Amino acid sequence: MKYCSSRGLESGLSFRDVLFAGYAKDGGLYVPEEFPKLTLDELKSMAHTSYPGLVFEMARKFISEQEISSVQLKDLIDNNIKKLTTPEVVEIKQLNGELNIVELFHGPTLAFKDLALSVVGGLLNFYLKENQQNITILVGTSGDTGSSALMSVHGEEHTDIVVLLPHGRCTRTQELQMTTIIDDNVHIYRVEGNSDELDEPIKKCFHDESFVANHNLISINSINWGRVMVQIAHYFYSYFRLCGEVGEVVQLLVPTGAAGNITAGCIAQKMGLPITMVATVNTNDIVARTLSCGDFSVKGEGVKSLAPAMDIQVPYNIERLLYLFTDQDRQRVRCLMEEFERENRVRVPEDVMTSLKQTVVETFVASDDDIKSAMRRVYEENKYVVCPHTAVAAAYHFNQSESVGVPRGVLATAAPDKFPEAVAESEIPVRMDSLQHLETMPTKSVWMRKGEDWYGILRTKIEEITDRRKSKSKEIKKG
Repeated sequence: MKYCSSRGLESGLSFRDVLFAGYAKDGGLYVPEEFPKLTLDELKSMAHTSYPGLVFEMARKFISEQEISSVQLKDLIDNNIKKLTTPEVVEIKQLNGELNIVELFHGPTLAFKDLALSVVGGLLNFYLKENQQNITILVGTSGDTGSSALMSVHGEEHTDIVVLLPHGRCTRTQELQMTTIIDDNVHIYRVEGNSDELDEPIKKCFHDESFVANHNLISINSINWGRVMVQIAHYFYSYFRLCGEVGEVVQLLVPTGAAGNITAGCIAQKMGLPITMVATVNTNDIVARTLSCGDFSVKGEGVKSLAPAMDIQVPYNIERLLYLFTDQDRQRVRCLMEEFERENRVRVPEDVMTSLKQTVVETFVASDDDIKSAMRRVYEENKYVVCPHTAVAAAYHFNQSESVGVPRGVLATAAPDKFPEAVAESEIPVRMDSLQHLETMPTKSVWMRKGEDWYGILRTKIEEITDRRKSKSKEIKKG
């Protein structure tokens, strides 16, 4: 298995090459040069495999034996997934009205990103220890990625992590989940801006090739292929637990922000998994417009919603979807993405849309009122509380007047405990206080104020980290 840039400048790269990277050198994203295909018999052989076993099966298909042996890979996956909070890892709650909730949030920060980042963190540490290498991870977050990334690497000897969070745009609980992680290798900035604005200085850092190389700079947002790769297992596990018979179609409703999760689902489908998906979004509807009618365009400012992890105006994984549904035509992807970057808009061609709609069959936009209504209805009918992101998908389910005729699952991307304000606004009489202890813990962070040079601040911090490492290395050699 080799990797390339979605825009064509680089090819023939190893998994390790793309794991330790951010954006590609031409501004694209790293993708497999080809996708493995599974037969029906192969799918049947996996049907009763555990979640860790499916993560291993997916990772093995995308990482060559020459890079990590099967014994090492399996041990790494098992050891990191053991850190999650339930033995099954993923649980499915079958509620009234054929509402099946696929709980992907049983990790240390109560978000689905824990599942992938626990394994990505393990892979990074494996290669770092093997090569005695140091890295700096640079992460922008809309709410959940930051804390999951921090939990996966804080305290690690060979890693520093710099996180930019949008102050006031994520919940207080989400912010505290980040700022209460205090370690020498953790550097957190509270930014006076939204998640798209804080991504700009991060992109500038990654587009400076010499800076990236000199400071061993990487990302573990869903820019990073490793994270998307692990998330493919979510879809296989959900499918096998929901289907009546392997081979029948299952529909999955996917809360969608930067589109990394639904990209993993599209790859699973391309590999032969019989699924269709519905992309469900909040009022920041660029993903819905792109996937329903090909209108990939930024319209105005991002709107703050009850589902903050989806408050995104530039979903970078659309580029990977273009790569998938142009049949890996890198030249075409490059032309489309360069037009988008120049004009803040591009029209996705009709033939690409036709191919895409065979997998993502529908989109749905939920307002804050829709979110509250869905949260309330789920609770009233089941005495079960969903988070506002999961409620976006549940709202689509409730909006359907007829049964789809195939098994359907809602991907629950976070626990409601992270969103006590949304639970209260939905008039659900349940206290979300399992994370209340964060209020009394010490915090550590630095401001990035509007009008300051955010790019300059980031570069200086990253340079300081590298200088500190070099000084420490000299001291060790002297000793």
